[in-house]
Amino acid sequence: MIKRILICTDLDRTLLPNGRQPESPGARATFARLVARPEVTLAYVSGRHRALVEDAIREYGLPLPDWVIGDVGTTIYQVHAGEWRHWTEWEQDIATDWRGLTADDLRPLFTDLPSLRLQEEAKQNRYKLSYYLPLLADIGALQREMLRRLETQQLAAGLIYSVDEATSTGLLDVLPAHATKLHAVEFLMQQQGFDYANTVFAGDSGNDLPVLASMIQSVLVANADIDVVEQAKTQARKQGTMATFYLAQGSFLGMNGNYSAGIVEGVAHYHPDIRVWMEQDHEQ
Repeated sequence: MIKRILICTDLDRTLLPNGRQPESPGARATFARLVARPEVTLAYVSGRHRALVEDAIREYGLPLPDWVIGDVGTTIYQVHAGEWRHWTEWEQDIATDWRGLTADDLRPLFTDLPSLRLQEEAKQNRYKLSYYLPLLADIGALQREMLRRLETQQLAAGLIYSVDEATSTGLLDVLPAHATKLHAVEFLMQQQGFDYANTVFAGDSGNDLPVLASMIQSVLVANADIDVVEQAKTQARKQGTMATFYLAQGSFLGMNGNYSAGIVEGVAHYHPDIRVWMEQDHEQ
């Protein structure tokens, strides 16, 4: 088996079986055995803030990770022996995009846009401005206008749109341009000595697309919506990264490829030595 591997996974509808499709029995236990290996460093990469990540760990009996990239990539925590250390190095890295301003300072730019409704304060942070919006909103036109206003203020920002399936609500995050899941994962890789050959990322939704279409070995779980599948394929083809994009198919270890079953299938796809160990472990 390789000496070290960094497994990064989104939570909702990727590791967490909280989507419409069924979870394979025993899939989370298989995932837990994989990440318990001493060679594995585990990172959760989520739009959730810290308290909601901790809720998910408790509710679903998840393994405690080594790292948490939270708030759609705007925060990083190192987790050791149950203690969470806020990684200020990351915030210092992304702060320059907003020229010393914070999310609170950006709110007045968008107060007259009727489609936007501020999310709860617990879901905001220093470098993340989050809104709800109706699914029928003209997302493209709205994003173009918001970016125009940000550029007028000479602010380097990114807009991340996704959908909360449970409530059928649109979610829109305004972030520093470098505060994406992709840049956060790459920052973690660089700081901890991992490279593209020993890192795997798993996701399911629109805010995972920058990583799914990158040079990082990635897996899109089988329960992902068809539009996300098509967008991921299109972006990977355009960027020439199809070799590092894998769509879980199911059947590995008799599982369906949804959620954690898709994660372990993807890891096995990229790392045949891990696949052999997992197959042997499954037979025992």
